[in-house]
Amino acid sequence: MNMTTLANTPFIDPLPAHGLWFVLLIPVAIGISITWKAIRTPDLPPAPPTNQAQFPLRAVLLQSAFMTAQIVLGMIALGALSYLAVQYVVPALVPK
Repeated sequence: MNMTTLANTPFIDPLPAHGLWFVLLIPVAIGISITWKAIRTPDLPPAPPTNQAQFPLRAVLLQSAFMTAQIVLGMIALGALSYLAVQYVVPALVPK
């Protein structure tokens, strides 16, 4: 066995994904929204064998997709507002 795999310290030496952090936002948002909906949704009945259209899992997945979009768009909006604050508001507050 390779000795470097035994010395794996992911929280001290994380993967060098600094250039791809924005790509990781989407899987994290999907995981958060599905987990939130799974916890907050009452128990789902078993799927009927013939009529899949009335199965509530489809509604839960649509709500999770909507929540994922809200998370991603919210993070984009927060990033844009932070950029505007740093570029325009903070310099206006600092005396010259």
